[in-house]
Amino acid sequence: MPGQQRLPGCRSLHVNEDNGRFVLLALLIVVYLLCGAAVFSAIERPSEVRARGRWNRTLHNYSDAFNISVHELSTFLREYETALAAGIRADALRPRWDFTGAFYFVATVVSTIGFGMTTPVTVAGKVFLIFYGLLGCAATILFFNLFLERIITLLAVVMKAVRLRRLRTSGLLPPGICQDFAVSLLPGWKPSVYHVMLILGLSAIIISCCASAMYTPVEDWAYLDSLYFCFVTFSTIGFGDLVSSQNEAYSYQSLYRLANFFFILTGVCCIYSLFNVISIVIKQVLNWMLSKMSCFCCQRCNKATVFLGRRNAIRPGSRLRQARFGRPLESKESCNYDPEERRLSGEMISMRDLAGSNKISLAIMQKQLSDSANGYPRTVCGSSRHNGFSGGVGALGIMNNRLAETSGSR
Repeated sequence: MPGQQRLPGCRSLHVNEDNGRFVLLALLIVVYLLCGAAVFSAIERPSEVRARGRWNRTLHNYSDAFNISVHELSTFLREYETALAAGIRADALRPRWDFTGAFYFVATVVSTIGFGMTTPVTVAGKVFLIFYGLLGCAATILFFNLFLERIITLLAVVMKAVRLRRLRTSGLLPPGICQDFAVSLLPGWKPSVYHVMLILGLSAIIISCCASAMYTPVEDWAYLDSLYFCFVTFSTIGFGDLVSSQNEAYSYQSLYRLANFFFILTGVCCIYSLFNVISIVIKQVLNWMLSKMSCFCCQRCNKATVFLGRRNAIRPGSRLRQARFGRPLESKESCNYDPEERRLSGEMISMRDLAGSNKISLAIMQKQLSDSANGYPRTVCGSSRHNGFSGGVGALGIMNNRLAETSGSR
């Protein structure tokens, strides 16, 4: 098919770049899941066996002491578990379905955290949840994408200012030069995705540490448990084994619930942004692995073919830089030399590279960094926004840009 880049060498496989990356990522995820299952099974399985043994001994001892059959006692315990699922507890916990409890529940629904400590039990509640969650989750994902878009813009502007300041301090720019002219001297400079990942990672750590310092004394958790709760919540995994703000009363209750909402909101937004940036790095690693596989195939088949074009993302490589203005040098890597001589450093791809791409992927985030840092007007697929579609980032950006391509081709 036109526009499809196939892996060189073993052409009978008919594997293009996108399909090769997809299959490789799927295999790596399966291996990752198998390794994770093996590790958690080795760590947690002995504890489960010991706990089950203690429980069986306790159950039989209680049955013998009070002359109650094990079957009757197990039936009573199942009824107790049903009551727990409905939010009925023997200890003093706040009601689950008053207005504040319901608000906490819908917040966990639309944010896709889903702790599971409160669930609807009526037919009407379950039906309403389906439609409510469909619209609410979509709106919240849109909010996360817009938040990420503005965070990237802010980071790009800040890093641009820091870069100019460093150039002035090093003497490469005269002290009296105007700001516009100084910016025009750096048309090829692009913020690094690794710097963005580092900043977002540090922000997530700071937010988690501050939130854990609040949860530890208020909820009476260990500090490590509080950090564990923060990651599970901010990443929207939401196991539900630890849930904040569930006691009936707290000291400074209104202030605590406001702070709890603030930490969860900022933490989820920050971790969501970090996941998107890490996905770019993962894609770069996949491209690097595909290039190595291509080299091996070339050597095996004795064919001097050129590796497929890197249209969507760069690959990790040596970060060669020029001394002046920190521009990356152009390099060739074994049999993977790109005839267009694209930069293979850890920097963002340029606007020209992205505009020449025939498909859009996670490199939209890289494009945003370059746009914001260099002050270029935001475009969609290399053209201005004349069709009503905006760029965006992540899955939202891919969909918007493809809709823009479809609309523009009609």
